[in-house]
Amino acid sequence: MSEIECQRVVVADGVALNVAVSGAGSPVVLLHGFPQTHLMWRHVAAELAEHHTVIFPDLRGYGASDKPVEASEDTYSKRTMAADIVALAKELGHERFALVGHDRGALVAFRAAMDHPEAVTHLASLDVLPTLDMWSVMQGTSAAVGFHLYLMAQPPGLAETMITASADAFFGYFLDLWVKTPEAIPADIRTAYLDACRDAVPSIVADYRASAGIDVRHDQADLDAGRKLTMPVAVMQQDWGSALGFDAAARWRAWAPVIVHHTTTSGHFMAEESPHEVTDLIRQLLKR
Repeated sequence: MSEIECQRVVVADGVALNVAVSGAGSPVVLLHGFPQTHLMWRHVAAELAEHHTVIFPDLRGYGASDKPVEASEDTYSKRTMAADIVALAKELGHERFALVGHDRGALVAFRAAMDHPEAVTHLASLDVLPTLDMWSVMQGTSAAVGFHLYLMAQPPGLAETMITASADAFFGYFLDLWVKTPEAIPADIRTAYLDACRDAVPSIVADYRASAGIDVRHDQADLDAGRKLTMPVAVMQQDWGSALGFDAAARWRAWAPVIVHHTTTSGHFMAEESPHEVTDLIRQLLKR
């Protein structure tokens, strides 16, 4: 996939998503993470497009998608962002689709699968825990690795001011820290990520702020009601669970009793560092 062409699709009042579509066949939707855009899927999408219609948007608030002002805590809740994705698929002619998410996109994918099981046929999550579990395992000095979660959880104002003042240093820090194979994110892609983040500080912070509030309440309500993920689920993660003192696979099985949980030696940006491994996980999932 040497060149990715995008279109804009309206998914809610006043909100359109920037989305790339390629290939033909059963639909697979790919959702990017932080601090990235749909470009992170360039390798995986090219492989999947051989047999599938691959849909990979910029999330609400990211990349070239619309960035509505945070009018309420629901503006960037994962429930709202998940509804965007279901609406996007429908606008493109797909009532049902497989869904793959990485990092922030995986949180959106998880919520879409919980809220719209009639639409999501398969779910794959890359290198994240459900929001409720993420906050539960962040304890003690080991939680320092997630300092950005606490910073962006603060009321509006401080985080936006601090990050805007040094946006390239802030977002670039994660691109450098979380990658094991630096050449997997070449200079032009890194520049594209930084440019996109620099223009989206308020909406990115709002996305994270929602995950410290309303998203936790939504997960807790599902847990209290005993709701589970009913579609085939696959999870790929680094082995950071043991470092933080918890069993990542067990955490996931509480939500999806029958899952395939795979630990990778790749860095966090696995779709760019190990695209064949990610593509194989997705293909195996789709056979279930």
